[in-house]
Amino acid sequence: MDRREFLKGTCAGLVAPAVTSDRGDAGEERKPNLVVILTDDQGWGDLSCTGNTNLETPNVDSLCRDGVTLDRFYVCPVCAPTRAELLTGRYHSRSGVRGVTMGAERMDLDETTIGEVFHAAGYATGAFGKWHNGTQYPYHPNGRGFQEFYGFCSGHWGQYFDPILEHNGEITRGKGFIIDDLTDHALDFIGKNKEHPFLCYVPYNSPHSPFQVPDRFYDKFREKKLKMLHRDPDKEDIETTKAALAMCENIDWNVGRILEKLEELDLSQDTIVVYFSDNGPNSWRWNGGMRGRKGSTDEGGVRAPCFIRWPGRLEAGQVVSEITGAIDLLPTLTELAGLPLSTEKPLDGKSLVPLLSKRRWKDRQIFSHYNGRVSVRTQEYRLDHKGRLYDMEADPGQERDVSDQLPKIHKRLREAVAEWRTDALSKPVSDERPFTVGYREFPQTVLPARDGIPGGGIQRSARAPNCSFFTHWTSVEDTMVWHVDVKAEGEYEAFVYYTCPAHDVGATLELSLGDAQVRGKITEAHDPPLVGASFDRVPRGGESYVKEFRPLSLGTMKLKKGRGDLTLKAVDVPGESVMDVRGVVLTLK
Repeated sequence: MDRREFLKGTCAGLVAPAVTSDRGDAGEERKPNLVVILTDDQGWGDLSCTGNTNLETPNVDSLCRDGVTLDRFYVCPVCAPTRAELLTGRYHSRSGVRGVTMGAERMDLDETTIGEVFHAAGYATGAFGKWHNGTQYPYHPNGRGFQEFYGFCSGHWGQYFDPILEHNGEITRGKGFIIDDLTDHALDFIGKNKEHPFLCYVPYNSPHSPFQVPDRFYDKFREKKLKMLHRDPDKEDIETTKAALAMCENIDWNVGRILEKLEELDLSQDTIVVYFSDNGPNSWRWNGGMRGRKGSTDEGGVRAPCFIRWPGRLEAGQVVSEITGAIDLLPTLTELAGLPLSTEKPLDGKSLVPLLSKRRWKDRQIFSHYNGRVSVRTQEYRLDHKGRLYDMEADPGQERDVSDQLPKIHKRLREAVAEWRTDALSKPVSDERPFTVGYREFPQTVLPARDGIPGGGIQRSARAPNCSFFTHWTSVEDTMVWHVDVKAEGEYEAFVYYTCPAHDVGATLELSLGDAQVRGKITEAHDPPLVGASFDRVPRGGESYVKEFRPLSLGTMKLKKGRGDLTLKAVDVPGESVMDVRGVVLTLK
């Protein structure tokens, strides 16, 4: 059953009033709550309501049935850029988001976020999950308008069961499977704020790898024969697909818990629920026959499912066929909520309220960018990053280049891409922004290995930096460097998070910045095992396995305001190696 048949069969006779900002009893205006659920690496085809019979997603399907489907909804090819576009309503390249790790994922501090807009309007604001737009305050979610944060700020995580997470900047340990745990905290936030408007942002981190999921969801797929495969079946790894689909069913179960909570608290009619994914699927699997996957600017890499439900205000089962994107969500949601939207910088997104009210608008262009590759989508056509033109209505799989048949359209879109490059990609490729340290309102600064630069023989624990640690530290010539900007002069207590086997205990460390330095000695062994492999449903690719790191106090150092290189090195190495390092923490006293 395809999506339109699903809607026809389940939504017959369901008609809601047109969009209106007049809410509440007896004409009293009441602002709606907002729940935004964002999944990670879930393809357009990873839902039963988009036609995939390999899995069942009844709760997300209910959002499709009871809400509005944005049928041609576009995001970015990878994670952090999409999050930035949701938060700002602007193309990610304008906000300083250049990549997914080592600081490139940070959103410039002069951007206005959806958290700030709703918080300024009196909303309680919380985020629960994968932030991925900056770790150090004020890039941290607590500095971007979200009063409550529980989750992690990195691009991916290495362990999904009882993981180390953070709560408003403080390190804590999660309970159980991470998606269930994030949902628990979101539900608690909703319950505590049921009496006044809230913005609850739930950016899940699955089905991003590593492919870990509880048995109760995986067992269904363990021996299952999949009927729907990628358009090039030789590319598909069936075991990876099974794990990803099991993770999608876990997401669906947790979406059901959120919807049930809203119903239980009698908040469903007062709450706008948005559901979408951040990019195409993270493996070759069924995706409606589209070309491309995560990392691609083709249709399959950037088209995502998106549903908006507001019972009684948005028409159940409505399908918006016009092209839309993550850049449109901020202006749309503020208008639906009746909030003023004043930003210092112009938005790229447009409020979709006219489309939700079944009014038409002129054709537009939506640009997709990743790693220098740019593609542009109009209602009918896509020009890919190689300059090939496709008629997306006649050829949704992008198999026939029609550039020669439509030279005027081809020329117009090539010129549009060139103009957009000049406009939106004007920031320099190199990233000179330091990592910020020292805010009185957020005194603890975490500087993970991900954000550092290894020197000498030091290596990362895995190819992908996001959840890696530094290892192979064997010489006094080896260094770890973080380029920082100290915002407040003062005394800082310095910790390094380490592991060290007994036979290597005894090295002396030095942490320095400018003329300030502090030394400490490793006096206790701490050599826990790597964790993660036993939980993986398929072998992981780029993510590091993880282990439990212990804080070692190096003492207090007096830091001056300004930029410099925070450098960690060893004064002596009595053993075979110094230690492994997860990161450095500086706490302003």
